[in-house]
Amino acid sequence: MPCPQRREHKVIVGAHVSIAGGVENAVENAQFIGCETFQIFTKNQNQWKEKHYNASEIKKFKSALSSSNQDPNHLAAHDSYLINLCATDLEKLKKSRTAFLNEINRCTDLNLAYLIFHPGSHMEKGEEWGLRLISENLLWAIEASPESNVLLLLETTAGQGTNLGYKIGHLKTIINTVNKPERLGICIDTCHLFAAGYELRGEKGYQNTFQLITQEIGLENIYAFHLNDSKKDLGTRVDRHEVIGEGYIGEDLFRNLMNDDRFKNLPGFLEIPGGEESFKNCLVRLKGFRRSSG
Repeated sequence: MPCPQRREHKVIVGAHVSIAGGVENAVENAQFIGCETFQIFTKNQNQWKEKHYNASEIKKFKSALSSSNQDPNHLAAHDSYLINLCATDLEKLKKSRTAFLNEINRCTDLNLAYLIFHPGSHMEKGEEWGLRLISENLLWAIEASPESNVLLLLETTAGQGTNLGYKIGHLKTIINTVNKPERLGICIDTCHLFAAGYELRGEKGYQNTFQLITQEIGLENIYAFHLNDSKKDLGTRVDRHEVIGEGYIGEDLFRNLMNDDRFKNLPGFLEIPGGEESFKNCLVRLKGFRRSSG
């Protein structure tokens, strides 16, 4: 699978959709709510039990995709919430490494472009220790999957508990340590970034935050967004997603993102509460924020 190519389009909007009843159903679910692309879990995210897709399942998924209007170049998976690439318990760490590699393999089989994941939680062992272990395990996973072109996207986090990734510097450290730019990038979660303390409201806040990201890690390392408003205020370090325009961030950020030429053709995935109607309404709203290309 070739690495995703960036084209001259606005941000491509989609959502996290269910694979219940078969992974091919994700395509219909995405179509129904108005997605242009989508994100999935490739297995039950709350169980260690693994899933391996057979040839028939893969064929059904690809056939459904080819018959849809979904952008095939920017499909994503989010890894299991159980995975912790800096777990202190050795058995949990072993399970996490194996599960993460299997996530890569499933994404490769389904021809998904991105695997989005939270960096990990250091469990009171310290940030420096956690960042080093995450980097080691990412390098191991990349070297263990040499035939894969799936881009592994570190997601910005809100910083609850001992979660790493709530500082741009954390992502910079991991990227520089792993030093595999062809396999590693960033997914910006707007709710998480805001809750972690990065101001995104107003023109000044928006520009200052992305200028900092540019200086620290480079905008070229951003490959996707999670488009979520926040139930909690700036710097609370609490991860609670809200419907676009109904949280503490408000609509202006999303208007800016949808029209920022620096992010042309990057996918943005909704992960908001409220079910299908909420997704439908927010996708219509996001598309409406786009200015005419002229």
